Amino acid sequence: MRISKGFVMGDTLLQKRATTGRNVMLPASRKELLLQRLRHDGRIVAKEIADELGLSEDSIRRDLRELDEAGLAVRVYGGALPASPAVADYAARTAVAPESKRRVAATAAALIKPGATVILDGGTTTLAMVDAIPRTFQGTIITHSPTVAAALLNHEAEVLLIGGQLFKHSAVACGAAAVEAANRISADLFFLGVTGVHATTGLTTGDADEAAMKRTLASRAAETFVLASEEKIGAASRYGVLPFAEVAGIVTDVATSDPTARELVAAGARLVHAQRKRAAKA
Repeated sequence: MRISKGFVMGDTLLQKRATTGRNVMLPASRKELLLQRLRHDGRIVAKEIADELGLSEDSIRRDLRELDEAGLAVRVYGGALPASPAVADYAARTAVAPESKRRVAATAAALIKPGATVILDGGTTTLAMVDAIPRTFQGTIITHSPTVAAALLNHEAEVLLIGGQLFKHSAVACGAAAVEAANRISADLFFLGVTGVHATTGLTTGDADEAAMKRTLASRAAETFVLASEEKIGAASRYGVLPFAEVAGIVTDVATSDPTARELVAAGARLVHAQRKRAAKA
């Protein structure tokens, strides 16, 4: 259910208007309303909500700018989109949606054929893929993540680690040396990690150099599959990685009936659904 003008959502926010029609909401309350709209609708159009609240677009844009600076929203032309929680530092991300990541990782690992050459991006979902790939897998795994490479020590697969400048936020190698090394490899599959999957902005991440490295790795594989646990669906980050048309599929455990999933399909995304376990009957 979408929020109507003057509605109370979740009994946490009441929009009030004075008899003169002027809005009396405090800035903090306006920002909370904007965040609720982002969570519920997946986007904000500045002009529409300014008209609804009886405020100037400048006031709304200022609120959105401050939410963007706080990492709570991503400003786009004409409004804002929900910010991805996956842009937190590496250690913090390990605690975000672990069950969803395991489901996505298991489904992605099942796409790998014996003897294949596979590129694994960095990130906590690709790290979960290491557990899902059989230790007896006879193939080659290429990664620019020292964390992923270390986790593969007990696997029989041949492991190739791409070096370069270490981007500590995501524990991956980026920069000119990493790109040069990546351009010398080729693979059957690339499993791409992103921080946002949104029908408007496509596939995004939080750093420009990391986005460039991801594009390079995607160009070296016959097919690219995106790893998208639940917190990334419907969220956006600052830098675009690839359009939906350039990936073979987005592996996610978000239900096919979810409105955001339907928006992604309408925007041209191909979803590969990881199954959630059904609750046991009493």
